[in-house]
Amino acid sequence: MNVSRPVSGFRRLLASVNCDGAWGLALLGGCALLLLPELLGEAGRMALRYERAALEAGEWWRLVTAHVTHLGPGHAVINSSGFVLAWALFARDYPPRHWLLIAAAAAAAVDAGLWLRDSTVSWYVGSSGVLHGVVAAGALAHIRRREPGGWILAAGLAAKIAYEQLAGALPFSAGLGPVVVNSHLYGMLGGLAVAVALRPGFVPAPGSGSV
Repeated sequence: MNVSRPVSGFRRLLASVNCDGAWGLALLGGCALLLLPELLGEAGRMALRYERAALEAGEWWRLVTAHVTHLGPGHAVINSSGFVLAWALFARDYPPRHWLLIAAAAAAAVDAGLWLRDSTVSWYVGSSGVLHGVVAAGALAHIRRREPGGWILAAGLAAKIAYEQLAGALPFSAGLGPVVVNSHLYGMLGGLAVAVALRPGFVPAPGSGSV
């Protein structure tokens, strides 16, 4: 019995969704980063979230930890699922160091936007702002490669942001708790701004034949 073909096929499947080798380990690490803070419970959430009064008192770590803290387990699972989907679509579109820059820029844009433009927002948690920046950067990479799907992704993202700015949170997302829709706009703009400045850096999957 020849098992090499099924094994090889499984590896190709993993590579097709960017879950092979070190990419798969990095995906697991990212999911853990989004899910494990939930083990700290409500006390941890209060200590890690973006909170305007606490930031004014010098608790600057909240500018980072707010993006891996969530309203509850359901919110964490939804954001983690979004991260997995974005990873499957875009992980190889930029080298890891560029993704770190994109994510950091999206997070910084959310923080700056909330601080400077949304002074009435007293607290904030969640990864969705950063994820919007990631999707914007990924869509731009696909557009640069002249892939039609890039324009579809960009149009869908633009339509979602426009709806949120005009009508508020999407109906299915409002059930989780308060949604700060401006964080999605800020994150998208931050991630996109850095992606525009970066040179394309597609990392082909093993055996794909890409160069």
